[in-house]
Parts: sequence; C-alpha cells; structure tokens
Amino acid sequence: MKATELLKKDHNAVKKLFTEFGKTTGRAVKKRQALVDRLAQELDVHARIEEEIFYPAVRRLEGAGEVVQHALQEHEEVKQMIAEIRAMAVAGSEVADKVKALRQAVQDHVSEEEGELFERARQLGDEELERLGQQLDARKQELAGPERGRTARKPRKAA
Repeated sequence: MKATELLKKDHNAVKKLFTEFGKTTGRAVKKRQALVDRLAQELDVHARIEEEIFYPAVRRLEGAGEVVQHALQEHEEVKQMIAEIRAMAVAGSEVADKVKALRQAVQDHVSEEEGELFERARQLGDEELERLGQQLDARKQELAGPERGRTARKPRKAA
C-alpha cells in the first residue's frame, strides 16, 4: 500500500472515532474515556510515523520544506490539545467542546495534508511511495504494540 493510502486510511479511522465521540453524552463516562484514549493513541502513532518516515522523505523534494514545517507545527498543536483533553474529566461539557476543537484542528490538518503535501509526495513516484508505505506500516505496528498489531480473527469451526 502506498504511503499516502495508508495515511488516508488512518485519517478515516480517526474521523470515525470523532464521530463516535460526538454521539456520546456526559453520562457515557467509560465509553468517552475509551474513545479519548483511542484518539490519543491513534493520533500519537500517526504523528510519529509521519514525523519519522513520511515527512523527511517529502521534505527532500524541492519547495516542500515549508509545507512539512507547517504540518509539524500543526502536529504540536494537536499534541497540546490532546494533553489538555486527557487532563479533563470526560463527563463534563468542557471536554466535549475541547474534543470538538481537536476534531476541527485535525480536519484542517488532514485537508491540507491530503491536498498540498500528498500532491508533492506524488513526485516521489509509485515505487518510493510503496516502499514508504511498507516502512510506515511496520513502524505503526511496532508503536501500536502487540495487542493492537494483530488482526482479530474469527475462530474456525471444527470440521
């Protein structure tokens, strides 16, 4: 899978988590906490693989330095917002407002990334994007840990 495809897949997974959080109320404390934890984990892993592998590859392209630098600044803003959310009580309306602001920040970042940054990344060529995709996936599995890196399988029926 190409790097850009893998990253888009991550973007969609996070979007679903935000949607799921938006459907909760302050009474769903356990569910909200689990969603905040998953959002934090997904965004952390995603940012790390981009910062370690994808962004350095794109930065080498002529004229891409500013775009990558802007993306890194947005990552820092998102990390700060996550830290603030994790320090809040999930039952309150304040956390819902903060998650909504985080969602908007992530959507803005994704829009810019899938636009200008991915457009520049196409200059790397299909072969390099495939190679980067493999690296991103391997690092993602490593960061996610053994329990998250495995795919759930249905038990087989005895014959």
